[in-house]
Amino acid sequence: MSQTSNRPVDWEALICQYETKLYRAAFAIVGNRQDAEDVVQDAFLKYLERAPVFSCPEQESAWLMKVTVNRSISITRSIWRRREPLPPDLPACTSAVQEIEELYALPVQDRATLHLYYYEGYSTKEIASFLKMRPGAVRSKLCRARGKLKQLLEGESP
Repeated sequence: MSQTSNRPVDWEALICQYETKLYRAAFAIVGNRQDAEDVVQDAFLKYLERAPVFSCPEQESAWLMKVTVNRSISITRSIWRRREPLPPDLPACTSAVQEIEELYALPVQDRATLHLYYYEGYSTKEIASFLKMRPGAVRSKLCRARGKLKQLLEGESP
């Protein structure tokens, strides 16, 4: 990202391109529809406010995902948040919905890390930049989170 610009943005195309991906990530972290929708809306509003210029679409996607993840984590810290069951119309494949439900027993940082790595396909280096951690710490967190998830799936408490 180099600077900001007053260039015209095709908002409809931008939203259509990233909305589902951002919503899945937000929902996996916050755990309810309303907060996930708010997070995605906030990400697009921040894009509007900042008007960043990117040299490639991957940078744009990463920037939006970073804003989404950071806002999602902030919302999970709120004392007013509540969690509801996953809706049947979640924009994800059926097997992914079942797997995401298992993630809710994990701490929010573990959920965010696992979702970004396995469902969104980001590298540990990219996740480190989103979560303001070192890549080695992300790899350790992934290893520990996988262990906790394995315990949950086997019926043990982490």
